Amino acid sequence: QSLAAVRSNLTKGGLPNLEAVRNDCLQLVDESIANVRELSQLLRPVILDDFGLDAGLRWLVEKFAQRTQLEVEFTATGVGRYADETETHLFRIAQEALTNVARHSGARRVRVALTADANEIRLLIEDDGRGLPPPDETGIARPSLGMVGMRARARQSGGELRTQPLEPRGLRIEVSVPARRRLEE
Repeated sequence: QSLAAVRSNLTKGGLPNLEAVRNDCLQLVDESIANVRELSQLLRPVILDDFGLDAGLRWLVEKFAQRTQLEVEFTATGVGRYADETETHLFRIAQEALTNVARHSGARRVRVALTADANEIRLLIEDDGRGLPPPDETGIARPSLGMVGMRARARQSGGELRTQPLEPRGLRIEVSVPARRRLEE
């Protein structure tokens, strides 16, 4: 949209106020640059490339806590560097789960734990919110698109995603994937 507006500004005939059009184009170009940066971050956050999954999740959780003012605990043990695809999928699963907590759960506390051994990486997200919505009148639970996407990412990594209600309130999301080490460049 920004680029289309720049094009429109540049193709207008007989510009009465050239300086105003120039300033508008510069602002639109700056917005486009910011949008492209954000999009590239969404594809694969740079922090994963530079520091790995542990640091990426730590950063995500800290930003989430600042934005939502929720009490958030993050722990990581036994974690190293893993295949880029695995790190990206686990990061996106955590991101979607935290987004769901903020939007739908009404939680006050969230716990995110990342653990790994030689064979498996486990990501756990727990909250003390409302949990998943109950099944509809036909008795069928309708998963959200976000939950479907998280399950698909877990499967693409060769693993699985499980959900479990917590007592007295809340939800546990647990993801287990094979620990495929990163190929060193």
